[in-house]
Amino acid sequence: MDGVLIIDKPSGITSHGVVARARHILHERRIGHTGTLDPFATGVLVILLGKATRLAQFLSSVDKEYEAIIRLGYSTDTGDRTGNPIPGPAVAKSKPGNWSEHEIEEALKSFRGEIDQIPPMYSAKKVEGKKLYELARRGENVERQPIHVCIHEFEAIKPDGHLIKDNLDGTFDFHVRVSCSSGTYVRTLAEDFGQRLYVGAHLAELRRTRVGDFSINQAITLDELKIHFAEESLGTVLLPMNAALSRLPFVHLNAQDVRRANHGREVNVAEAGWADGEKVKMCDADEQLIAIGQYDAAAKLLRPRVVLRNSEANL
Repeated sequence: MDGVLIIDKPSGITSHGVVARARHILHERRIGHTGTLDPFATGVLVILLGKATRLAQFLSSVDKEYEAIIRLGYSTDTGDRTGNPIPGPAVAKSKPGNWSEHEIEEALKSFRGEIDQIPPMYSAKKVEGKKLYELARRGENVERQPIHVCIHEFEAIKPDGHLIKDNLDGTFDFHVRVSCSSGTYVRTLAEDFGQRLYVGAHLAELRRTRVGDFSINQAITLDELKIHFAEESLGTVLLPMNAALSRLPFVHLNAQDVRRANHGREVNVAEAGWADGEKVKMCDADEQLIAIGQYDAAAKLLRPRVVLRNSEANL
């Protein structure tokens, strides 16, 4: 059972919990995921099965896309709806609920492109070997270095034709779509967006709609996974390992080179347009993924770095 599953993660469960449930359903020990979603969040969670777990390193840095609801009115200590409200009125400049479309667009535009973010205290990022959320739960607040991320898209969604929804309790909901580089903290983006409008803000909803080339349209629920396994139709939703690396260049190997790659030995390649050090999929004549190689431009060789067809290959 080697391949990729796209799971629509439900709210209220950790990403590790989803992996544990999938492991129980499929009776498969080798299962992992490629990027954590917060427990309150939903959407695309890429699950790798069997030998495909060795591909996680190539998927951890792909772009992501989200749909979110930013609740304007107050902040929380976690940056999302699960936290405790942080008391305090909006800044005097704020006109809650009366923001113009121009003000909203200017605030959105200020975050597009390359920006720096301060990781939130309630995150899994480590400082001196300790996870920030563990420190936060002890009431500690430590200095964090900014990280560089890229916001490709940050734009409003109008699900009911209105830009801002008045919740009639002093808060306002603003729906957005975010396309960003890996490592972006959407919670921090929501908080910083609120600051641009001189009001507290936090994430009320977060749904991941894309991870690399995998979209929410391909995702199945855990209940659907259970049905597919029971009906022996898992093959209709289990994607081949090749699908996880669709953006990498590839080369077809002859039978002799397949044997070499299966034992972790380098393969001679003809003139190639690959950059030195570039990762390349090494496939057999049947399009089966044999290994991920690294191109040595000077020697014109592909050196296998991850071998998939032969688990005992020398890596």
